[in-house]
Amino acid sequence: MPQFMDVHHGMNGITADQLKEAHRADLAIEKEEGVHFKKAWADPESGTVYCLSEAPSAEAVQRIHERTGHLPDEIHPVPLTV
Repeated sequence: MPQFMDVHHGMNGITADQLKEAHRADLAIEKEEGVHFKKAWADPESGTVYCLSEAPSAEAVQRIHERTGHLPDEIHPVPLTV
């Protein structure tokens, strides 16, 4: 299944607990769109959050994030990994 990295900006000061809660919200409904959120990272200082997922499309990733209330600013396909 294709992988995607989505990027959220403006989340300055995000805590580990807030990141975990946002990730849990995605996990709770991900199957409804055939998405699996694998991991999330955050830099509280810059306010940037990254989420790696497997999904049928970028649109499916977008719909999950819309429903959980944290819209990504960017969604990038990840066609190659090592």
